[in-house]
Amino acid sequence: MKSNLICMLITIVAYLVLMIIVGIACSRKNKDVSDFYLGGRKLGPIVTAMSAEASDMSSWLLMGLPGVAYLSGMADAGWTAIGLAIGTYVNWLIVAKRLRTYSNRCNNSITISDFFSNRYRDDKHFLMGIAAVIILIFFVPYTASGFAACGKLFQTLFNMDYHIAMILSAVIIISYTSIGGFLAASTTDLLQSIVMTIALVILVCFGVSTAGGFGAVIDNAESLAGYLSLTHLHDVTTGGATNYSFLSIISTLAWGLGYFGMPHILLRFMAIEDSRKIKTSRRIASVWVVISMGIAIFIGLIGNTLSANGSIAVLNGSSEAETVVMKIATLLSEHGVAAALFAGLIFAGILACTMSTSDSQLLAASSSLSENLLRGVFKIKLTEKGSMISARVVLLVIAALSILIAWNPDSSVFQIVSFAWAGFGATFGPVMLCALFWKRSNKWGALAGMIAGGITVFIWKFLIRPLGGAWDLYELLPAFLVALLCIIVVSLLTKAPEKELVEEFEAVQAECKQ
Repeated sequence: MKSNLICMLITIVAYLVLMIIVGIACSRKNKDVSDFYLGGRKLGPIVTAMSAEASDMSSWLLMGLPGVAYLSGMADAGWTAIGLAIGTYVNWLIVAKRLRTYSNRCNNSITISDFFSNRYRDDKHFLMGIAAVIILIFFVPYTASGFAACGKLFQTLFNMDYHIAMILSAVIIISYTSIGGFLAASTTDLLQSIVMTIALVILVCFGVSTAGGFGAVIDNAESLAGYLSLTHLHDVTTGGATNYSFLSIISTLAWGLGYFGMPHILLRFMAIEDSRKIKTSRRIASVWVVISMGIAIFIGLIGNTLSANGSIAVLNGSSEAETVVMKIATLLSEHGVAAALFAGLIFAGILACTMSTSDSQLLAASSSLSENLLRGVFKIKLTEKGSMISARVVLLVIAALSILIAWNPDSSVFQIVSFAWAGFGATFGPVMLCALFWKRSNKWGALAGMIAGGITVFIWKFLIRPLGGAWDLYELLPAFLVALLCIIVVSLLTKAPEKELVEEFEAVQAECKQ
């Protein structure tokens, strides 16, 4: 093995060992299932902010987003980032504090499914069961996209067999998550956000230098039709530009709506120790998201310039373009031992993006099956020890299913994440907003909205969107609107909430104003 590969491998192994050590250290603080799934609601503002955003960004930050920018320029990647930045800020601004307060008051709810069920006093657990199934449906492929990203990373770096690399990566993620639970996931997410940030800075500095300076990057981008435009897409096939319509812009901005329904992000709001410190978390999270996404898009532009001047190979197709960061890091590793160590840190950053999301998704999916379906819906009685064992076993089963889905090495990280994001945004987002801000909403409206949103995502994605033209909308937007409409209509047509629910809503509202 070449010396540069050895140096990179050392850096990556050291990073992975650190993650497992953190998992072991955090395991000692898990006294019960509440600790395992929600960290005992003891997260500080910095850990809350950075773990929420690290788990949010996933491999999409260092693979999907730069890949889209590399191929088609600013429009698609830029409007997506703008939508996500707005969504991040608004979610922290209006949802975080109220959800922390409300979930604690609603029988100390430790999962999103718990909260919906307790919020509407759903004694039959219809909401809990449907919500748990939805989490499993969308989180298993979402987690699979992370495993796939890890497999591509090691395949590109060490020429390893994709499947072996993917399985080894999954084993590492499973290890520290199953050992340390939510606290381990959140603590490692903080560390991973730091590694991601360092990786982004190194990539930009080296990339700009190798490209011939900032001016060379801009000159190359300007030479490509529509590449720097926010109203046109660069067409790699023809070399020309295609129109990026106003409808497409609205559709892409709709990515921001997804935040209101992301279980692994919402759980961070529920877990913060002091709701009065959410303002600090909001500022940290919002600034980091804007800067990191901006840099990730710029890295795509840098990668295109490096392909143009022959420094790296030309990358064709979305799946191949998603390896642009890896190609730049590999090029960096050829400039001596120190450079190879820095390159190893970049690869560790890609792992960090992936692992920070996969661990949170595994926990959310595990809690849905173990706590909500087995104990909540099917009334299987378990001791605290039995619950912990059940949680870990379920986590392993879900990870195994994710590995099977990730078996195809040609799958696109961006496409998988896009669909899962739409699924959660449309099924949980409208319900969450109505549960927190509309006291007239009831369990039947919530149930109708959840089901309608999920069905619309599938119908729009596979039947309507392929029609093209005005129908070519990101499925999140129409599904979100359909779900919201169903909640409002069904709630108004059915019995109003009991006095107890109204009083609880008003008490939460009063507490949040303090």
